[in-house]
Amino acid sequence: MTIHRNSLPQIQGGLFLDYAGMETDIIFNKGMELPGFASYPLLETEDGRRMLTEYMKAFIEVGASHNAGVILESPTWLANRDRAAALGYTPERLSVLNKQAIEMMSQVRAEAGDLPTIICGILGPRDDAYAPTEQMTASQAEAYHSEQVAALAQTDADIIGGYTVAYPAEAIGMVLAIKKFDIPAMISFTVETDGRLPTGEPLGAAITEVDAATDSYASYFMINCAHPEHFTDILSDEPWMQRLRGVVANASRCSHAELDEAEELDDGDPEELGQQLAEIQMRFPQISIVGGCCGTDMRHVSQIAKSALANL
Repeated sequence: MTIHRNSLPQIQGGLFLDYAGMETDIIFNKGMELPGFASYPLLETEDGRRMLTEYMKAFIEVGASHNAGVILESPTWLANRDRAAALGYTPERLSVLNKQAIEMMSQVRAEAGDLPTIICGILGPRDDAYAPTEQMTASQAEAYHSEQVAALAQTDADIIGGYTVAYPAEAIGMVLAIKKFDIPAMISFTVETDGRLPTGEPLGAAITEVDAATDSYASYFMINCAHPEHFTDILSDEPWMQRLRGVVANASRCSHAELDEAEELDDGDPEELGQQLAEIQMRFPQISIVGGCCGTDMRHVSQIAKSALANL
């Protein structure tokens, strides 16, 4: 059953958890290589699929233990044509893997019982999210991302989201590509240590620009892959802030450049991270989606849930 874009459970009240830290956990804590930081190749093997399902089941267990809904993200952040070409994947194979990712998630959700569980098909940036060398126009981005959206649109995904987006034009293209298939859309921008997008735009201006160009089609916006101290000061009571419904934070205070060079995982302080996100949620009650990104694991997600629920 299709969910209307303005009737998604995660924006209707209650707490929903989100988790985007699997890749760093696999690389640093499990000692496995993920060429190109891509997790979708794990779908190619039985062991890889088992690992992905174990992460999702562990995440669902955390949500169930705190009576919070969960948003399952597909391992397709980099499953687009240009990013996958370097790994030897054809567009045809990518289409199959995008569909298989959601099929696997649907099976996991079927075992989750009555816990509110949302499946999000993830799009990622065409270029380096933190230092894009060439920016697309909105129309170029729409054409580019339509390929992956077309595959995800044939699945049980409840929403399709662009994650770790660095500039407004790509976000606009993503939303327009999703809109063509009449599926709910979400955009999650990343910010640097100054609270601005990697390309320099203020977050509020970027959200406003995307809404203006897409007739406010996105169901909501989020921030991901940044520590709370990087963006807390730029959150305000301006109108754009009501469109921000989620924060999925890094454990580390390091900049993106510093994280790229890191040889050891900085997992920060789970309790402190939980308190920081809870404080943001207390200031802005419309934020109903909280979770962990790079450097986090189920310890962080559990503490985030505990701290956030204490405010509800």
